[in-house]
Amino acid sequence: MNDVDNSLELQQQVQEALVNKTPLAIHGGNTKAFLGHAVEGQSLDVSRHSGIINYEPTELVITARAGTPLTLIEQTLADQGQVFPFEPPAFSAAATIGGTVACNLSGPRRPYAGAARDFVLGCTILNGKGERLRFGGEVMKNVAGYDVSRLMAGAFGTLGILLEVSLKVLPKPASKLMLVQEAGVDKSIGVLEELAGKPLPLTASCFDGSNLYLRLCGSETLAGNVRRLIGGEIASADSSLWSDIREHRHRFFHTSGNLWRLSVPYNAPPLPITGDWFYDWGGAQRWLKSEASAAEIREAVAAVGGHATLFRAAGREPARFHPLPEGLLRLHQRLKRAFDPAGILNPGRQYPGL
Repeated sequence: MNDVDNSLELQQQVQEALVNKTPLAIHGGNTKAFLGHAVEGQSLDVSRHSGIINYEPTELVITARAGTPLTLIEQTLADQGQVFPFEPPAFSAAATIGGTVACNLSGPRRPYAGAARDFVLGCTILNGKGERLRFGGEVMKNVAGYDVSRLMAGAFGTLGILLEVSLKVLPKPASKLMLVQEAGVDKSIGVLEELAGKPLPLTASCFDGSNLYLRLCGSETLAGNVRRLIGGEIASADSSLWSDIREHRHRFFHTSGNLWRLSVPYNAPPLPITGDWFYDWGGAQRWLKSEASAAEIREAVAAVGGHATLFRAAGREPARFHPLPEGLLRLHQRLKRAFDPAGILNPGRQYPGL
C-alpha cells in the first residue's frame, strides 16, 4: 500500500464547506456507520489519507495517517511482537486507525489495560475552520494544560477531522491461558468482584449466561493457582472466543433486533430488564437484546449509576446515545463551538445540535 498525504485536499474541502455552510459527513472505512445518527451532508472521505509516518518499536510508539487500515498497523506491530493493548474491534477489514480512535471502541482487554483514548499520545486535526492543529506528541509526558488529543477519542468527528494520530503500544503477552467455569449470573458477578481486588494478570473476562470465562497472561502454574481459588477448567486462550466477542461474531450478537450496550459498575446486580444478556469487561459492560423501551432500559441503568447506548438498532430510534445531563450538554456545546463554530463537522452524529 502506497503512502498518500492528501491533507491539503481535505483542508480545501473543509474551507469550501465553511464558506458555503455545507455540513460534512466524515468517514474513513465507514465500518462504524451504524453507531449514532446518520449525518446528512457532503461526504468527506479520509480513507485515502494513509500511511505509517513513524514507528519506533523500541519507543513503543506508532504514528499513522487517519486513513491507514487498522489491519496494516496491527500486522506491522505483530511483526515486532507488539500490540494495541486495548484490542480495538474492527467489524470489517476496511476499518481505519482514524475511525478506531474517533469512536473510542475497545475490546476484551479494556478494563485491565485501558481504553483507546488512554493510549493516544498526540494527533493532528482539521477543525471546523479548516485550520490544521497539532496536539500532544509521541511521548507520555508532553501535555501542558488540556489533553486535547484524547478529547478527539470518542468525539465521532464532531470536533475535528483526524489527520494523524500517535498511539502507545505494548509488547504482545508472552503466554495466555483461559479458565472456564459453569456458573450462574450471581456467582459470576461474585467471582469477578472477588478477583478485582487481587493482583492477578487478568486480560479478559465474560459471562455468556451459562459459563464464566477468564483469560490470564502467565504460566500454567499461575492458572492452576487461580483455578484452586475459583474452580473451573483450563482451556486454550488461543480459541476464537475473544476475537469473536470483540468483532461481534459470537452467536450472542446474531440478532435482527435492538442491541444495547450498557456501561455499569462491574459489581452492579442483574438489572430488572427482560431480554438476553451477555456480561463483558468483568461485568462493567453488559450487552442486552431486548424489546423493552429505551426509557425503561435507561431508567434501570441510570438507577445503578450507568448509561445505555443503542449500539445497533432494528428500526429508527430517536436517540442512540444516552441523553446528557444539562450541565454536561452545555459543556459539549461549548466545545463544539470552539472547534467547529459553524457546526459543519458531522452535525448530529452523537446528539442533535452538536
